[in-house]
Amino acid sequence: MQRRQLIQLATASLAATALGAQAQAFPSKPIKLVIAFPAGGPTDITMRSLAENASKILGQAVIVENKPGAGGTLPAQGLQSAPADGYTLAQIPLGVFRMPYTTKMTWDPLKDLSYVLNVTGYAFGLVVRSDSPIKNWNDFVAYARANPGKLTFGSTGTLTSPHLTMELVANKLGIELSHIPYKGSADLMQAVVGGHVMAAADSTGFAPQVEAGKLRVLNTWGDQRLAKFPDAPTLKELGLDLVQNSPFGIAAPKGTPPEVVKRLHDAFKKAMEEPSYVQALARYDMLPNYMDSAQYLKFAQDTSAREKVLIDKLGLNKPQ
Repeated sequence: MQRRQLIQLATASLAATALGAQAQAFPSKPIKLVIAFPAGGPTDITMRSLAENASKILGQAVIVENKPGAGGTLPAQGLQSAPADGYTLAQIPLGVFRMPYTTKMTWDPLKDLSYVLNVTGYAFGLVVRSDSPIKNWNDFVAYARANPGKLTFGSTGTLTSPHLTMELVANKLGIELSHIPYKGSADLMQAVVGGHVMAAADSTGFAPQVEAGKLRVLNTWGDQRLAKFPDAPTLKELGLDLVQNSPFGIAAPKGTPPEVVKRLHDAFKKAMEEPSYVQALARYDMLPNYMDSAQYLKFAQDTSAREKVLIDKLGLNKPQ
């Protein structure tokens, strides 16, 4: 019995030593960071800044790969078949936590990801072309009431936060809107500026177009007005008891060694603090929003429960 215990202790010690060596050697090659939206949008621009900073800290390139579509959930799905070695990471938009309620799936976002850290979040709002006859929110609602189903709005994808928030607003006001999904902010902005949709519900990826005089902000969705758009009222100010923001972060495949997760966490946390990243976020009225690995997992659990309530309310549950 004593001999068996000694062998077990020795085996455990060797395993711990191997894990420690693996973490100490990590990374020994480039890391891939898959993001959920196309090149040229706010997610792409800010995450590339973060990846560049992390590359310098880790001593290996962090290469951003764009994988848009499916409401921003493709990177998380891709982690299910990636090796659990820390060399493939994914952005986790809030829509990932809705998936179990809207889609038939074989994995669980709460159990089948290794959460590294949360980095920031989107601020949202609704915009129209600057020459639109819809000058403010009251005009928007009045047009929708007079023309059921004819007021078109675009979002960054079906079942994303912008889409669902607009559906919830329409539900509260008893109006009917026509939703048109796009793969990301860059495509959506081209559509609304080009007049292909009458309005766009988006993150503040619309900021450059507003500043260029091409778009007008009807409202924003945070608890307070955005500093960049002080004249745009919040949904709460407009009589809708709604606040919508959307934190997002980075995860690795399930089973990634804790030492590797910690190495990634520490590097990306330091990368978040670099002025270049903070400045990239500020371009879109975004702020650093740090959560460590445990806090991020708790956020995922709480958000998943809250999103189930929203999906149930809107009747968007997956087919049985």
